[in-house]
This record gives sequence, C-alpha cells and structure tokens, in this order.
Amino acid sequence: MNFSFPDKPPEKPAGIRLWLIGIRPRTLTIALSPIITGTGLAYHNNRAIDWLVFGTTLFCALAIQAGTNLYNDAADGLRGGDTSLRVGPPRLTALGLADSGSVKRAAMISFILAALVGVFLVFVGGWPILLIGLVSILCGYGYSTGPFPISHTPFGELFVVAFFGVVTVSGTYYLQTGVISADAIVTGVAVGLFAAAVLMVNNCRDIREDRNTGRNTLAIVAGRRVSTLIYSLLLLLPFIIVAAKEMSTAGNGNWLPLLTLPFALFLVWCFRKTLQGHDYNMLLVQTAKLQLAFSMLFALGLIALTLEQTQ
Repeated sequence: MNFSFPDKPPEKPAGIRLWLIGIRPRTLTIALSPIITGTGLAYHNNRAIDWLVFGTTLFCALAIQAGTNLYNDAADGLRGGDTSLRVGPPRLTALGLADSGSVKRAAMISFILAALVGVFLVFVGGWPILLIGLVSILCGYGYSTGPFPISHTPFGELFVVAFFGVVTVSGTYYLQTGVISADAIVTGVAVGLFAAAVLMVNNCRDIREDRNTGRNTLAIVAGRRVSTLIYSLLLLLPFIIVAAKEMSTAGNGNWLPLLTLPFALFLVWCFRKTLQGHDYNMLLVQTAKLQLAFSMLFALGLIALTLEQTQ
C-alpha cells in the first residue's frame, strides 16, 4: 500500500489555515454522522424535522469536537505526546506553529460557543439535554487532560462508542421527537462503532510514540494482531446490527446502509496490510468516510421509506 497524505502543513500557515490544522476538519464527520442518523430516524418515526433544532445540534456537536481536537493538540504538545517526528497529521503545539496557551484559548472559545448556542437546545429538550451538553463539554476537556486523560487509557474506544454513538444519536432523536427510543440507542451503538474504528487506526499508527510517552491505549494493550481483529469487528458489527434489526419485528425495511459493506471489507483488508504510519493516515480518513456514508444512506433510506408510506 502506498497511501499519500499531507503530513506537513503549508509553509508558515496563518489565519484560518493555521486553525484548520488544529481543528482537523477531516475528523469532524465523526460528530456529523450520528446527528444525521438520529435526525433520519426521527423523521421516519415523527414525520417531521425541526431544521432549526437540527442546525443548532449540528453546530454544537461540531464546536465540541473542534474544541476537543484543539485541547488535545495543546495537551499532547505539553506532555510531549506529539513530536516533530510524528507520522500523523501536523499539530500546532508540537511544531511550534502556535503556543499552547493560544491553542487552549481557541479550544475554550469552541466550548463556550457550544454552550451558548446550546442554551436553545436546553429550552427545547429540558434538563436531559443540559446534562448531555455539560457532560459532553467536560469529556471533551478531559479527553486529553486532567489527572486521568481518557485518551491515555484503553477505554478511549468505549468512550467514543458511548458519546459519538449512543449519546449523540439518542440525544438528536430526543430533541426532534421528545422521547427516548430503544431503536435510537441500538442504532447509536452501530454508528459509534465506526467512530471507535477511527480511533483504533489513530492509536495503532501512534503505538511507538504513545508507548514512549507513557500512554496505555487499547492498541498498546491488545497488540497488533488483536488490534486487527478489534478493528475488523468495529467495522463489521454495525452491519450485523442493522441486518439483525431489519430481520426482526423492530425493522423498518431500510437495507440501504448495507451498500457500504464492500467498502468496509476493503478497509479491513487494508488494515491487515498497513504496516507504515503514513498508510494509517489515509486509512483513518477512509474509515471516517465509511461512517459518514453509512449514516447518510441510513438516513436517506428512512426518508425514502417515510415518503413512500405517506403517499
């Protein structure tokens, strides 16, 4: 394999180009996918979408994700977790493109914007949404900092399934319908597994550097062979979940997301063959694209079914 990836930032980036490096736009789809999924499910069951709620939810999720990425950049740079020799995408603090204080302030601005805009969602959804919002911001802050940073433990993938899957899909569904749905929770698990696969690729790429800086990620604990199995399960279990749901009485006739299964199988094969850090970079991006494609097809399938049923 010989994937290419822009491992070095543009020469002397400034302004928006500088902060885009820290925000890492290619990873923001991890926050976008569960909102698309939850909204599609809500439309199917509620026959309507509140677009203002959708837009506000999307903004808050992206702002929290951007803040998490920025704080991760600053915290890892200070801890020595990122060096100028890392094979992953460039980091502002480690490369001296911005000082850690500026990056942390940018992260806090993202979190504050999410909180301010999220006040509207609290009025819509009440205290459950307030709780979800506060916990999401705290976890975004604590992912890479504090006495027990989540990203330094073997529980990062589990955290991602919970917050970028179950919580976000269910929370989005609740905001649109006013109720909690078991279907949304199960679907959230499926979407979150893809997000965990993205993190697994990231951690496998950084095993050597993470081990040297005292991290103990799941990739380090499991080793290369077991990590390959875990990645395969993370990519394939969502299809099993959807197929099982459709074959049960809880199904709604939406098989469209299964069209992405060949892509998932290809990525599993790529992971087994990936041996160099630079290859992992593109595999990470492609795994995130798989999650987005799955979520979009899931939502589109439900919308098509709903329109067909209303005719």
